[in-house]
Amino acid sequence: MNRSIQWVALALLAMVASCAGPSKGKRMEPQQRSAPPIRVMSVNVRYGTAPDGANVWANRRALLMRTIRAFDPDLLGAQEALAFQCDELRHELAGHAFVGVGRDDGKAKGEFSPMYYRADRFERIDSGQFWLSETPDVAGSKSWDSAFPRLATWARLRDRRDDGRELLYVNTHWDHAGSDARVRSARLIRDRIASLAGPGAAVIVSGDLNCTEDDEPYAVLIGRGDDALLLTDAYRATYPERQTDEATFHGFRGTIAGSRIDFVFHTSQFATLDAAIDRVHEAEVFASDHYPVTATLRSIPK
Repeated sequence: MNRSIQWVALALLAMVASCAGPSKGKRMEPQQRSAPPIRVMSVNVRYGTAPDGANVWANRRALLMRTIRAFDPDLLGAQEALAFQCDELRHELAGHAFVGVGRDDGKAKGEFSPMYYRADRFERIDSGQFWLSETPDVAGSKSWDSAFPRLATWARLRDRRDDGRELLYVNTHWDHAGSDARVRSARLIRDRIASLAGPGAAVIVSGDLNCTEDDEPYAVLIGRGDDALLLTDAYRATYPERQTDEATFHGFRGTIAGSRIDFVFHTSQFATLDAAIDRVHEAEVFASDHYPVTATLRSIPK
């Protein structure tokens, strides 16, 4: 055989052998598998009995549902939803499980801050709620300068698509009137996260905080000056340079100038892949008086 032809033949045989992979019985090194991202959405849905003219619930319900379906969240945190709105969201999110109670009585009365999680991905380990007050386990309680009872809803979840990794998801709605109540709500949520999730646990928090990143409650919640629990603002991680058009509350006016009051946060067990403010509307009809906010998070391998 011509020597050059012989060398070509040997090279081809080597290529075939490498493509074939290891021989039968040879141990393969385990390959690192990455979990699919977690898609998180937070939206204040605006209570469904409000006299909002062209934006009454019946007129904007379908747009809100389409907006949620378009993002296709793994985790959805809503605020200000009445019981019938929670039921309609449950119908739309048929593949999601639900956690939530009414803030007035711990059952069905008053606004909910519910959460929905993809049932085929997450297994619920435990769940519950606590009121943002001096008596957090008393349904309907309020304290400090809060105008209304406020609560936080939580669930400990096991991610079937991330080797059973556990995470704590908290969704909340802070008082619009009480500045002291918002600071104390931030401290209470941090304390409860520590007791519910334990040190080093993966945590995601969403909510309408009724304050901006300039305000003390935001700083307290994310842990400025407290390394025991540091939360990352997913939107700010995506857009480090603050802009003047980041408003999330618009009061059905379509305003974009201003600062965010709706957020998704996470601990260092996740990295932010993307975050956005969804300004969907159809003519003068909006999904809500708040723009939904979204974040796509990647689990960092242990």
